[in-house]
Amino acid sequence: MAKRRDSSYKPGDRSGAWVKVRANRAQELVIGGYIPDSTTFDSILVGYYEGRDLIYAARIRNGFAPASRRTLFSNFEGLAISKCPFRNPPESSKGRWGDGLTAEDMKRCRWLKPQLVAMIEFLEWTLDNHLRHPKFVALREDAVASQVARGA
Repeated sequence: MAKRRDSSYKPGDRSGAWVKVRANRAQELVIGGYIPDSTTFDSILVGYYEGRDLIYAARIRNGFAPASRRTLFSNFEGLAISKCPFRNPPESSKGRWGDGLTAEDMKRCRWLKPQLVAMIEFLEWTLDNHLRHPKFVALREDAVASQVARGA
């Protein structure tokens, strides 16, 4: 919560003197696939490394402007593979927050060599080791995918 120093709380009053502020976390994650749409992609699938295994963490739909979506999609060229690079899907259900990757979802996925690293903002890690409210920020061309591990 943030408030103007000279304001007092007034129940039911939405004056703007008191505002809810969300503190997001950020982390680099590896892009291992995407779900296509008619021209580019609907969402990207990201994860992190545990040893040599790539672990699925989130499906991300937010943070893309049309131009950034096209630019990121152009980076997928030449990275297509036929097998899912993530160790942990499919999951039995979408989970409490709807972020699981089920076998039905995987039928629509296109898989990529896990070489691209993205900076992702999110609210928190769930108990299922997924991200809540993830948002794409930028592609990190200076990062090495194999060195991306889960942060706190």
